[in-house]
Amino acid sequence: MGSGILMSPHNPQLNRRKTGRSAGQWPRQLPITEFAHKTANGELTISCRNRNCPKCQSLARAEWLEKRESELLDVPYFHIVFTLPEPVAAIAYQNKEQVYDILFRTASETLQTIAADPKHLEAEIGFFSVLHTWGQTLTLHPHLHVVVAGGGLSLDGTRWISCRPNFFLPVKVLSRLFRRRFLEALQQAFDAGNLQFFSALEPLRTRRAFLRYLAPLRSAKWVVYSKAPFDGPEQVLRYVARYTHRVAISNDRLLDIEHGRVSFSWKDYRDNNQRKTMALAAEEFIRRFLMHVVPKGFQRIRHYGFLANRCRGRKLALSRQLLRMPPPEPSCCLNKDYRQRFEELTGRSLTQCPVCKQGEMLVIEVLPGTRPGRRKYPVPHRPFAVRPAFMDTS
Repeated sequence: MGSGILMSPHNPQLNRRKTGRSAGQWPRQLPITEFAHKTANGELTISCRNRNCPKCQSLARAEWLEKRESELLDVPYFHIVFTLPEPVAAIAYQNKEQVYDILFRTASETLQTIAADPKHLEAEIGFFSVLHTWGQTLTLHPHLHVVVAGGGLSLDGTRWISCRPNFFLPVKVLSRLFRRRFLEALQQAFDAGNLQFFSALEPLRTRRAFLRYLAPLRSAKWVVYSKAPFDGPEQVLRYVARYTHRVAISNDRLLDIEHGRVSFSWKDYRDNNQRKTMALAAEEFIRRFLMHVVPKGFQRIRHYGFLANRCRGRKLALSRQLLRMPPPEPSCCLNKDYRQRFEELTGRSLTQCPVCKQGEMLVIEVLPGTRPGRRKYPVPHRPFAVRPAFMDTS
């Protein structure tokens, strides 16, 4: 299926340029107003459906957020962040799949090991992890966001064990175990020949140089952040959901491109969270953006413990039973058109003109896709649409 170019029926010049039609040639079933608009940011509304696109995948993101909210338990939640030191980030840049897999695995093992320890919770916890690799200025900053329930199932599955108020697990213990396990796994990957080194890191191809490079990291402080969100778990879910289905930068942060330079807004955390503007040469902007594109098929979101895919339904039901929570309401979205579904989840209409808020968006062209796609939602027949189109959901 191709991508649909959508236009509010108000711009005769643009309509003629894109479709060869004048405003008077639109199908007579629809009221056509006198002038046309582009989309709010001056671009045509085109959906590429690429998971790295800052414009697409809004419906998928909204559905993901709804699903995670439906799984919330009536307990406190914690937001934990595991950050890779800069020397390891340099290795990750040249070995994305290997190093990011190690990050997911060792962070999850660290949490589950400490939580199962009788000196701490002695429980099976449930959490999901989301990989972020960027900072506000699109530089490389690999870190893992973890959202975890404040407690877990007893190891025999007969009761719910809650953590202490405003305290989940000791971050110093988490940091040290994470550091040890990560470096062990990284060395094993090197010994197995799974790491490659180029350019400035080329000397690390020898084992002695590689171990010498890692030596300072064994005693360095690795940052692990853990805190209960002020506004409850919904706050941190909304935060991580902003980039679950896009990479590095959202479309509303892009301000301008002029004379070969791209301007975008960023938040300076070192200057009282001030909003600032940065301008980069287009080539440098593209280079920074592409640093955060992960290999094809790589999963940026993973679930563990009692939220693991193989046991989530059964153990969530058990957790609700032990916490005396009512069962969740069943979803009733299967027969809804994706436009209705998007408006229901986000409060924004895909058919309303984003400029005047009155006109209706029309399909003016369908671009051929590079591969066949499947629709998750049925699209009702519309008399004015010559061919079906996939509408943008940004």
